[in-house]
Amino acid sequence: MRQSLAALALLVRDYDEAIAFFTRRMSFRLVEDTDQGGGKRWVLLEAPGSGGCRLLLAKAVGAEQEEAVGRQAGGRVFLFLETDDFKRDHAAMLAAGVRFREAPRIEPYGTVAVFEDLYGNPWDLIMPRRVQGHAP
Repeated sequence: MRQSLAALALLVRDYDEAIAFFTRRMSFRLVEDTDQGGGKRWVLLEAPGSGGCRLLLAKAVGAEQEEAVGRQAGGRVFLFLETDDFKRDHAAMLAAGVRFREAPRIEPYGTVAVFEDLYGNPWDLIMPRRVQGHAP
């Protein structure tokens, strides 16, 4: 048996503003944007060079979902953007206006810094030690 995590849904207020943020500030690629009628769209994005999990933008509907935009994981980091060149991507994201909550730091598992998406969801930009040429 072979399985993989294909996509992760992220609640957004507006499809177009979220697409603009992820494509312009984080260099994600728009994979699909299909109108499903009734104001609903199937919007898939993927990180540069990614062959793995995609981001599915899900427009919040109703008060409960709208309140969860920006805090889907209760303020915890739940999205991890892995890179093969931390300095390059950190600098590019800063230049594009992405807000980092902290300076980069070295941890036993790699180089990391927490940043926010357009709604305030915390993400890790991370270059694992195995990518840096060290044992995991």
